[in-house]
Amino acid sequence: MRVIDIMSAHVKTVPVTASADAAWATMHGDRIHHLVVMDGKKVAGVFSARDAGGVNGASIRDGHQVGELMSRHVVTAGKNTPVKRVANLMRGQTIGSVVVVEKGKPVGIVTTSDLLELLGRGAIRPTPVSKRAPLNYRAPHTKRHRAFGVW
Repeated sequence: MRVIDIMSAHVKTVPVTASADAAWATMHGDRIHHLVVMDGKKVAGVFSARDAGGVNGASIRDGHQVGELMSRHVVTAGKNTPVKRVANLMRGQTIGSVVVVEKGKPVGIVTTSDLLELLGRGAIRPTPVSKRAPLNYRAPHTKRHRAFGVW
């Protein structure tokens, strides 16, 4: 399974110079937790709800720009990257999202919520269905004779 199959294609972006309060209002209104921060045409960082201080973070956001509070370390992946690799990247670097890019432009985002949804659906490794009926009766095993000789 590839990243393109599970990513959120409607990625929201904000410029580096945007107000942190305005970015929080966008996240709160759209019920999302991550915004991709753009510096011109390139990805500069990720602004998450945790970076914004959450619901009670008004004092953190007050008077600050997104560029001051964002996470500058951005992990990106291509559309054809395997989901397993992205999950291992997120687990190994303890991050909550991976930006999916194509030719340097963000086309989607994969978050832990996307991975948990995939896991809940059972789409990663579906349980194999047996075509053979289970055996309800088994013949008793024959007793083995004692081994002779010195061990």
